[in-house]
Amino acid sequence: MNGGVNVVALVVFVLFFALVTVLGFVAARWRRAANEHSLDEWGLGGRSFGTWVTWFLLGGDLYTAYTFVAVPAAIYAAGAAGFFAVPYTILVYPLIFTFLPRLWSVSHRHGYVTTSDFVRGRFGSKGLSLAVAVTGILATMPYIALQLVGIQAVLDVMGVGGGEDTHWFVKDLPLLIAFGVLAAYTYSSGLRAPALIAFVKDTLIYLVIAVAIIYIPIKLGGFDAIFAKAGAAFEQTNPATGKPRGALAPGQAGQWTYATLALGSALALFMYPHSITATLSSRSRDVIRRNTTILPLYSLMLGLLALLGFMAIAAGVEVSNGQLAIPQLFEDMFPDWFAGVAFAAIGIGALVPAAIMSIAAANLFTRNIYRDFIRPDATPHQETRVSKVVSLLVKVGALVFVLGMDKTVAINFQLLGGIWILQTFPALVGGLFTRWFHRWALLAGWAVGMVYGTVAAYGVASPTQKHFGGSAKEIPGIGEIGYIGLTAFVLNALVTVVATVLFKAAGAPEGVDETRPGDYTADAGDPGVEAEPAPVTAEPTR
Repeated sequence: MNGGVNVVALVVFVLFFALVTVLGFVAARWRRAANEHSLDEWGLGGRSFGTWVTWFLLGGDLYTAYTFVAVPAAIYAAGAAGFFAVPYTILVYPLIFTFLPRLWSVSHRHGYVTTSDFVRGRFGSKGLSLAVAVTGILATMPYIALQLVGIQAVLDVMGVGGGEDTHWFVKDLPLLIAFGVLAAYTYSSGLRAPALIAFVKDTLIYLVIAVAIIYIPIKLGGFDAIFAKAGAAFEQTNPATGKPRGALAPGQAGQWTYATLALGSALALFMYPHSITATLSSRSRDVIRRNTTILPLYSLMLGLLALLGFMAIAAGVEVSNGQLAIPQLFEDMFPDWFAGVAFAAIGIGALVPAAIMSIAAANLFTRNIYRDFIRPDATPHQETRVSKVVSLLVKVGALVFVLGMDKTVAINFQLLGGIWILQTFPALVGGLFTRWFHRWALLAGWAVGMVYGTVAAYGVASPTQKHFGGSAKEIPGIGEIGYIGLTAFVLNALVTVVATVLFKAAGAPEGVDETRPGDYTADAGDPGVEAEPAPVTAEPTR
């Protein structure tokens, strides 16, 4: 790494950061409605975004600074095993085409802001709704922290903040400033801020990847030379494990892990609250359908992005922290001014999802904890005010997480977040297609999946040092190494099905379903009565 500050790159970075800061505050007046002091307006942008805004928002939401940094870093560290992110983003789009339009329709009809709102309305259970809300908040917090890790990685490579011996406040001051600006315009503009900034963010990312995939291979002698050097590097023995560092293609022993991790990640991706928040902000179900057909362009981008990991090896990049590999590659290979553009793409790629994630977590707290359990008579204005404050607290928590903990621990907790959020799949997606599942059975299945997933993830990295070190482990009774989240999900589903049969046989109350069959297929302009009201089959919500 450079010993000093890359002044040219820093100036370019600051200029782009200033641009998105202005856009963040201007967004407060963009498409502003009369009822601006409502959660629909602040937290969902008035549910008014069309195809292109939604596309950029979802892209900014799902393809984050962590994706920009961590996917190629995984390739840099272990080889083709890191490519699991590409097939899982291909799998996810047919999956979400089947259920996201239904979720949009019923949410639009009943004014649902979060997935927990839907679960409460569908199954008549505040307890199940609370479980989904708490899981969403827990899974989102380390994800926000990792966006700040992405910004910090860029600042480190540019030489900003001083060395390891510098006082922590001086070293982290640039990150604190970036955090303060992000918090200010998110508080002011809500979801409109990341929606507007996403245009700049995605344009920069596409530009940087297009240039990198052409310019860097030319400097390194072509892809033949890149793959040859990477293959030779992966054949070298890793001193820590006594095994080869990685492989250009997954070995037979790792194929089941690769497949289950891709499938489990695809099932989990749109369970995250920020994914749903971006979805519900669109103005019609047709917007959701169109987006599922054009979002695969981001998968193409991701495949090209992953190749940067091989390029970093071929370029001789040596870093102690793999998350710095791609920023360092840009620093070494690009002219200083374009390195600044690339760093801005990563930095802004952190701001957009961090804003959406904090808004989504705040919405969950406000609607499904504050209003349901603390102040049921809260007005829309009060809900919005609470959500704004909570969005700040969520960011503060993420900042403390980044400044106070080892970055490796933060990444491991994000892996745990994926295991957790997958356990909300039966209640959310299952509830969109059937009400056969019993609310108490769904809660029992969720509890089993959460406990198993957490316990199984604990100590994966090393049997001698217990911590949350990974996401793959031997499947009980099968022996294959598979994704823990998917195993926990299977246990969750089995418990839910068996417990539903038992609860129904015992005549346990099932709660009141406030939705109607027609609610799941109606578009924005449709009248609201396509079917008879669902019968009241049980006692009031609990």
